[in-house]
Amino acid sequence: MSKQLKELKDKDGNTLSPVLGQETKNYLIDIDGTICDDIPNEEPERMVTAALYPDALEILNKWYDEGHIITFFTSRTEDHRTVTETWLDKHGFKYHGMLMGKPRGGNYHWIDNHLVKATRFKGKFTDLIVANKSIEVFED
Repeated sequence: MSKQLKELKDKDGNTLSPVLGQETKNYLIDIDGTICDDIPNEEPERMVTAALYPDALEILNKWYDEGHIITFFTSRTEDHRTVTETWLDKHGFKYHGMLMGKPRGGNYHWIDNHLVKATRFKGKFTDLIVANKSIEVFED
């Protein structure tokens, strides 16, 4: 991934955080209820047999093969890492990393100095399309 990062400098020549080129997307993908059955952390025994959403596997592996970065961002805890990695590998997911401990409860509002695009999963993975929607932004 580091080869895909482009170095940036400010007007004074100071190094800034690097960015990916516009041709590469950095996907953060939830697990429960997004790529498989929605399993709460309180029932980890069900994580082993969670039903796969096949369209998720197809689309995410396609994005990976196109050179995009796939990172799973889940509310599962570090205690669930091994069972989660085993499940992902068993089903053939290609990915670059996994971040555990995402805050639970939804209603996320991500604030960042980098471009952030959010897509709410509503039951089926497809290629993404461009659509105009209303969003909340900071006042100029």
